[in-house]
Amino acid sequence: MNQRKRILTGDRPTSRLHIGHYAGSLENRVKLQDEYEQFVIISDVQALTTHFENPGVLKQNVHDLCIDYLSVGIDPLKSHVFIQSSIPQIAELTVFYSMFVMVNLLRHNPTIKTEAKQYGYTDLTYGFLGYPVSQAADITFCMADLVPVGEDQLPVIEVTRKIVRKFNMLYGPTLKEPDTLLGSCPRLVGLDGNSKMSKSLNNAIFLSDEHSAIVEKVNKAVTDPNRITLKIKGNPSVCTVYHYHQVFNKEESDNICEMCKNAAIGCTSCKKLLSDSLNHLLTPFREQRKYYEKRPSFIKEVLEEGNKKAKIEGAKTLSFVKTAMKIDY
Repeated sequence: MNQRKRILTGDRPTSRLHIGHYAGSLENRVKLQDEYEQFVIISDVQALTTHFENPGVLKQNVHDLCIDYLSVGIDPLKSHVFIQSSIPQIAELTVFYSMFVMVNLLRHNPTIKTEAKQYGYTDLTYGFLGYPVSQAADITFCMADLVPVGEDQLPVIEVTRKIVRKFNMLYGPTLKEPDTLLGSCPRLVGLDGNSKMSKSLNNAIFLSDEHSAIVEKVNKAVTDPNRITLKIKGNPSVCTVYHYHQVFNKEESDNICEMCKNAAIGCTSCKKLLSDSLNHLLTPFREQRKYYEKRPSFIKEVLEEGNKKAKIEGAKTLSFVKTAMKIDY
Protein backbone atom coordinates (compact mmCIF):
# COMPACT_ATOMS: atom_id res chain seq x y z
CA MET A 1 0.00 0.00 0.00
CA ASN A 2 1.36 3.44 -0.96
CA GLN A 3 2.10 5.38 2.24
CA ARG A 4 3.45 8.52 0.58
CA LYS A 5 1.40 11.67 0.97
CA ARG A 6 -0.10 13.20 -2.16
CA ILE A 7 0.41 16.54 -3.83
CA LEU A 8 -1.89 18.21 -6.34
CA THR A 9 -0.30 20.90 -8.47
CA GLY A 10 -0.54 22.15 -12.04
CA ASP A 11 -1.17 25.00 -14.46
CA ARG A 12 -3.71 26.37 -16.90
CA PRO A 13 -2.59 25.71 -20.52
CA THR A 14 -2.78 29.34 -21.65
CA SER A 15 0.81 29.59 -22.94
CA ARG A 16 4.24 28.03 -22.61
CA LEU A 17 5.80 28.30 -19.16
CA HIS A 18 8.25 31.07 -18.26
CA ILE A 19 11.05 31.55 -15.73
CA GLY A 20 8.55 32.85 -13.17
CA HIS A 21 6.80 29.48 -13.27
CA TYR A 22 10.13 27.71 -12.84
CA ALA A 23 11.24 29.77 -9.84
CA GLY A 24 7.79 29.81 -8.28
CA SER A 25 6.78 26.16 -8.64
CA LEU A 26 8.45 23.94 -11.24
CA GLU A 27 11.82 23.69 -9.52
CA ASN A 28 10.08 22.67 -6.32
CA ARG A 29 7.85 20.14 -8.07
CA VAL A 30 10.90 18.33 -9.43
CA LYS A 31 12.25 18.02 -5.88
CA LEU A 32 8.93 17.06 -4.30
CA GLN A 33 8.20 14.21 -6.71
CA ASP A 34 10.82 12.07 -4.96
CA GLU A 35 9.13 12.50 -1.58
CA TYR A 36 5.43 12.63 -2.49
CA GLU A 37 3.07 11.01 -4.96
CA GLN A 38 2.48 13.96 -7.24
CA PHE A 39 -0.56 14.62 -9.43
CA VAL A 40 0.10 17.37 -11.99
CA ILE A 41 -3.08 18.73 -13.53
CA ILE A 42 -3.28 20.54 -16.86
CA SER A 43 -6.34 22.65 -16.11
CA ASP A 44 -7.86 23.09 -19.56
CA VAL A 45 -11.41 23.54 -18.24
CA GLN A 46 -10.29 26.40 -16.01
CA ALA A 47 -8.43 27.90 -18.96
CA LEU A 48 -11.83 28.26 -20.62
CA THR A 49 -12.83 30.78 -17.95
CA THR A 50 -10.74 33.30 -19.89
CA HIS A 51 -10.38 31.53 -23.27
CA PHE A 52 -13.96 30.38 -23.88
CA GLU A 53 -14.15 32.30 -27.15
CA ASN A 54 -11.13 30.51 -28.62
CA PRO A 55 -10.94 26.97 -27.17
CA GLY A 56 -9.08 25.67 -30.23
CA VAL A 57 -5.77 27.00 -28.92
CA LEU A 58 -5.86 24.72 -25.90
CA LYS A 59 -4.98 21.48 -27.71
CA GLN A 60 -1.53 22.70 -28.74
CA ASN A 61 -1.06 24.43 -25.41
CA VAL A 62 -1.76 21.20 -23.53
CA HIS A 63 0.89 19.46 -25.64
CA ASP A 64 3.41 22.27 -25.11
CA LEU A 65 2.74 22.38 -21.37
CA CYS A 66 3.44 18.67 -21.01
CA ILE A 67 6.72 19.13 -22.90
CA ASP A 68 7.65 21.99 -20.57
CA TYR A 69 7.05 19.71 -17.59
CA LEU A 70 9.19 16.90 -18.94
CA SER A 71 11.92 19.30 -20.08
CA VAL A 72 12.53 20.69 -16.59
CA GLY A 73 12.61 17.25 -14.97
CA ILE A 74 9.06 16.20 -14.12
CA ASP A 75 9.34 12.41 -14.35
CA PRO A 76 6.19 10.60 -15.58
CA LEU A 77 7.33 7.55 -13.60
CA LYS A 78 7.10 9.62 -10.41
CA SER A 79 4.43 12.21 -11.26
CA HIS A 80 1.03 11.68 -12.88
CA VAL A 81 0.50 14.37 -15.54
CA PHE A 82 -3.16 14.46 -16.62
CA ILE A 83 -5.74 16.63 -18.38
CA GLN A 84 -8.57 18.06 -16.31
CA SER A 85 -11.30 17.63 -18.93
CA SER A 86 -10.40 13.95 -19.33
CA ILE A 87 -11.38 13.15 -15.74
CA PRO A 88 -15.20 13.08 -15.54
CA GLN A 89 -15.18 12.63 -11.77
CA ILE A 90 -13.72 16.13 -11.35
CA ALA A 91 -16.69 17.59 -13.22
CA GLU A 92 -19.14 15.58 -11.09
CA LEU A 93 -17.52 16.69 -7.85
CA THR A 94 -17.65 20.30 -9.04
CA VAL A 95 -21.42 20.00 -9.48
CA PHE A 96 -21.94 18.39 -6.08
CA TYR A 97 -19.85 21.01 -4.27
CA SER A 98 -21.60 23.87 -6.07
CA MET A 99 -24.90 22.85 -4.45
CA PHE A 100 -23.83 24.11 -1.02
CA VAL A 101 -21.25 26.84 -1.79
CA MET A 102 -22.65 30.33 -1.22
CA VAL A 103 -22.26 32.85 -4.04
CA ASN A 104 -21.08 35.54 -1.63
CA LEU A 105 -18.13 33.36 -0.63
CA LEU A 106 -17.02 33.35 -4.26
CA ARG A 107 -17.91 36.94 -5.06
CA HIS A 108 -15.83 38.32 -2.18
CA ASN A 109 -12.83 36.07 -2.78
CA PRO A 110 -9.73 38.34 -3.13
CA THR A 111 -8.22 36.21 -5.90
CA ILE A 112 -11.42 36.37 -7.96
CA LYS A 113 -11.57 40.14 -7.49
CA THR A 114 -7.95 40.62 -8.51
CA GLU A 115 -8.17 38.45 -11.61
CA ALA A 116 -11.48 39.97 -12.71
CA LYS A 117 -9.83 43.40 -12.55
CA GLN A 118 -6.79 42.09 -14.41
CA TYR A 119 -8.94 40.83 -17.29
CA GLY A 120 -11.20 43.87 -17.26
CA TYR A 121 -14.32 41.86 -16.40
CA THR A 122 -17.23 43.93 -15.08
CA ASP A 123 -19.69 41.04 -15.33
CA LEU A 124 -18.50 37.54 -14.40
CA THR A 125 -19.43 34.29 -16.10
CA TYR A 126 -20.68 31.41 -13.96
CA GLY A 127 -17.47 29.51 -14.71
CA PHE A 128 -15.15 32.38 -13.77
CA LEU A 129 -16.95 33.09 -10.51
CA GLY A 130 -17.06 29.40 -9.66
CA TYR A 131 -13.57 28.30 -10.58
CA PRO A 132 -12.54 27.99 -6.89
CA VAL A 133 -15.22 25.28 -6.68
CA SER A 134 -13.68 23.58 -9.69
CA GLN A 135 -10.27 23.84 -8.02
CA ALA A 136 -11.70 22.22 -4.90
CA ALA A 137 -12.73 19.27 -7.06
CA ASP A 138 -9.22 19.17 -8.60
CA ILE A 139 -7.65 18.95 -5.17
CA THR A 140 -10.05 16.54 -3.51
CA PHE A 141 -10.62 14.07 -6.36
CA CYS A 142 -7.29 12.40 -5.52
CA MET A 143 -7.46 13.12 -1.77
CA ALA A 144 -4.44 15.42 -1.96
CA ASP A 145 -2.66 16.08 1.33
CA LEU A 146 -0.72 19.11 0.14
CA VAL A 147 -1.13 21.89 -2.42
CA PRO A 148 1.92 24.03 -3.29
CA VAL A 149 0.73 27.59 -3.99
CA GLY A 150 1.82 31.18 -4.32
CA GLU A 151 0.62 33.67 -1.75
CA ASP A 152 -1.95 35.08 -4.20
CA GLN A 153 -3.67 31.68 -4.39
CA LEU A 154 -4.11 31.17 -0.65
CA PRO A 155 -7.70 32.56 -0.65
CA VAL A 156 -8.72 30.05 -3.34
CA ILE A 157 -7.26 27.12 -1.40
CA GLU A 158 -9.10 28.33 1.68
CA VAL A 159 -12.33 27.89 -0.30
CA THR A 160 -11.35 24.26 -0.82
CA ARG A 161 -10.77 23.81 2.88
CA LYS A 162 -14.18 25.35 3.67
CA ILE A 163 -15.87 23.09 1.11
CA VAL A 164 -14.25 20.01 2.63
CA ARG A 165 -15.27 21.01 6.14
CA LYS A 166 -18.85 21.71 5.09
CA PHE A 167 -19.13 18.45 3.12
CA ASN A 168 -17.84 16.46 6.09
CA MET A 169 -20.22 18.30 8.43
CA LEU A 170 -23.23 17.62 6.18
CA TYR A 171 -22.51 14.06 5.14
CA GLY A 172 -19.93 12.65 7.55
CA PRO A 173 -16.11 12.48 7.46
CA THR A 174 -15.29 11.65 3.84
CA LEU A 175 -12.95 14.18 2.28
CA LYS A 176 -9.41 15.12 3.24
CA GLU A 177 -8.71 18.77 4.12
CA PRO A 178 -5.50 19.75 2.30
CA ASP A 179 -2.61 21.73 3.70
CA THR A 180 -0.80 24.39 1.68
CA LEU A 181 2.89 24.63 0.90
CA LEU A 182 3.81 28.25 0.31
CA GLY A 183 6.58 28.81 -2.22
CA SER A 184 9.73 30.51 -0.94
CA CYS A 185 10.27 32.56 -4.12
CA PRO A 186 8.21 35.74 -4.48
CA ARG A 187 6.35 36.24 -7.76
CA LEU A 188 8.68 37.62 -10.41
CA VAL A 189 7.69 40.90 -11.98
CA GLY A 190 7.81 41.16 -15.75
CA LEU A 191 10.72 42.56 -17.70
CA ASP A 192 8.88 45.90 -17.76
CA GLY A 193 9.01 46.01 -13.96
CA ASN A 194 5.36 46.97 -13.63
CA SER A 195 3.27 43.81 -13.94
CA LYS A 196 3.36 40.08 -13.42
CA MET A 197 5.23 38.09 -16.04
CA SER A 198 2.90 36.91 -18.81
CA LYS A 199 2.74 36.22 -22.53
CA SER A 200 -0.12 38.65 -23.10
CA LEU A 201 1.90 41.53 -21.66
CA ASN A 202 4.98 40.62 -23.74
CA ASN A 203 7.22 40.85 -20.69
CA ALA A 204 8.19 37.21 -20.09
CA ILE A 205 11.22 35.01 -20.62
CA PHE A 206 9.98 31.55 -21.58
CA LEU A 207 11.71 28.29 -20.75
CA SER A 208 11.72 27.54 -24.47
CA ASP A 209 13.34 30.85 -25.54
CA GLU A 210 16.52 30.51 -27.56
CA HIS A 211 19.86 31.89 -26.37
CA SER A 212 19.68 35.01 -28.53
CA ALA A 213 16.08 35.75 -27.52
CA ILE A 214 17.03 35.73 -23.85
CA VAL A 215 19.91 38.13 -24.45
CA GLU A 216 17.63 40.46 -26.40
CA LYS A 217 14.88 40.38 -23.78
CA VAL A 218 17.22 40.96 -20.84
CA ASN A 219 18.81 43.90 -22.67
CA LYS A 220 15.38 45.54 -22.78
CA ALA A 221 14.62 44.92 -19.09
CA VAL A 222 13.89 47.87 -16.84
CA THR A 223 16.67 49.00 -14.48
CA ASP A 224 17.08 51.90 -12.04
CA PRO A 225 15.53 54.83 -13.98
CA ASN A 226 17.75 57.34 -12.19
CA ARG A 227 20.97 55.70 -13.27
CA ILE A 228 21.56 57.54 -16.53
CA THR A 229 25.35 57.11 -16.68
CA LEU A 230 27.88 54.65 -15.27
CA LYS A 231 29.17 57.23 -12.80
CA ILE A 232 25.81 57.50 -11.05
CA LYS A 233 25.43 55.10 -8.13
CA GLY A 234 22.56 52.66 -8.60
CA ASN A 235 19.69 51.52 -6.42
CA PRO A 236 19.32 47.73 -6.86
CA SER A 237 16.08 47.65 -4.85
CA VAL A 238 14.22 49.30 -7.76
CA CYS A 239 15.99 47.34 -10.50
CA THR A 240 14.15 44.45 -12.17
CA VAL A 241 17.41 42.94 -13.39
CA TYR A 242 18.80 42.80 -9.86
CA HIS A 243 15.63 41.07 -8.61
CA TYR A 244 16.25 38.40 -11.23
CA HIS A 245 19.88 38.09 -10.08
CA GLN A 246 18.61 37.35 -6.58
CA VAL A 247 16.66 34.39 -7.92
CA PHE A 248 18.81 33.05 -10.76
CA ASN A 249 22.30 34.23 -9.79
CA LYS A 250 22.22 33.97 -6.00
CA GLU A 251 25.95 33.41 -5.48
CA GLU A 252 26.86 36.65 -7.24
CA SER A 253 23.85 38.78 -6.31
CA ASP A 254 25.34 40.36 -3.16
CA ASN A 255 28.51 41.30 -5.02
CA ILE A 256 26.48 42.72 -7.92
CA CYS A 257 24.43 44.73 -5.45
CA GLU A 258 27.52 46.34 -3.90
CA MET A 259 29.09 47.08 -7.28
CA CYS A 260 25.88 48.73 -8.46
CA LYS A 261 25.61 50.86 -5.32
CA ASN A 262 29.21 52.00 -5.79
CA ALA A 263 28.97 52.57 -9.56
CA ALA A 264 31.51 49.79 -10.15
CA ILE A 265 29.39 48.01 -12.76
CA GLY A 266 27.19 49.32 -15.53
CA CYS A 267 23.72 48.13 -16.51
CA THR A 268 24.98 46.59 -19.75
CA SER A 269 27.53 44.41 -17.92
CA CYS A 270 24.98 43.57 -15.24
CA LYS A 271 22.49 42.43 -17.88
CA LYS A 272 25.12 40.27 -19.56
CA LEU A 273 25.78 38.48 -16.26
CA LEU A 274 22.05 37.81 -15.96
CA SER A 275 21.73 36.57 -19.55
CA ASP A 276 24.66 34.21 -18.96
CA SER A 277 23.05 32.84 -15.78
CA LEU A 278 19.65 32.34 -17.42
CA ASN A 279 21.14 30.62 -20.45
CA HIS A 280 23.21 28.38 -18.20
CA LEU A 281 19.96 27.34 -16.47
CA LEU A 282 17.78 27.03 -19.56
CA THR A 283 20.15 25.41 -22.08
CA PRO A 284 19.56 21.83 -20.81
CA PHE A 285 15.81 22.50 -20.73
CA ARG A 286 15.91 23.64 -24.36
CA GLU A 287 17.82 20.52 -25.35
CA GLN A 288 15.29 18.30 -23.59
CA ARG A 289 12.44 20.21 -25.24
CA LYS A 290 13.88 19.52 -28.70
CA TYR A 291 14.14 15.84 -27.78
CA TYR A 292 10.48 15.63 -26.75
CA GLU A 293 9.23 17.76 -29.64
CA LYS A 294 10.38 14.97 -31.95
CA ARG A 295 8.40 12.38 -29.97
CA PRO A 296 4.71 13.42 -29.99
CA SER A 297 3.60 9.82 -29.48
CA PHE A 298 5.51 9.70 -26.21
CA ILE A 299 3.82 12.90 -25.00
CA LYS A 300 0.45 11.37 -25.86
CA GLU A 301 1.39 8.23 -23.93
CA VAL A 302 2.44 10.24 -20.85
CA LEU A 303 -0.91 12.03 -20.81
CA GLU A 304 -2.89 8.83 -21.42
CA GLU A 305 -1.15 7.09 -18.51
CA GLY A 306 -1.67 10.12 -16.28
CA ASN A 307 -5.35 10.26 -17.23
CA LYS A 308 -5.74 6.57 -16.51
CA LYS A 309 -4.29 6.91 -13.00
CA ALA A 310 -6.35 10.05 -12.30
CA LYS A 311 -9.58 8.33 -13.37
CA ILE A 312 -8.89 5.39 -11.04
CA GLU A 313 -8.37 7.70 -8.07
CA GLY A 314 -11.31 9.89 -9.08
CA ALA A 315 -13.61 6.88 -9.23
CA LYS A 316 -12.62 5.87 -5.70
CA THR A 317 -13.29 9.36 -4.32
CA LEU A 318 -16.58 9.75 -6.18
CA SER A 319 -17.75 6.42 -4.79
CA PHE A 320 -16.99 7.62 -1.24
CA VAL A 321 -18.78 10.92 -1.92
CA LYS A 322 -21.92 9.33 -3.37
CA THR A 323 -22.07 6.83 -0.53
CA ALA A 324 -21.77 9.63 2.02
CA MET A 325 -24.51 11.60 0.25
CA LYS A 326 -26.66 8.43 0.01
CA ILE A 327 -26.99 8.73 -3.77
CA ASP A 328 -25.02 5.58 -4.56
CA TYR A 329 -27.79 3.98 -6.56
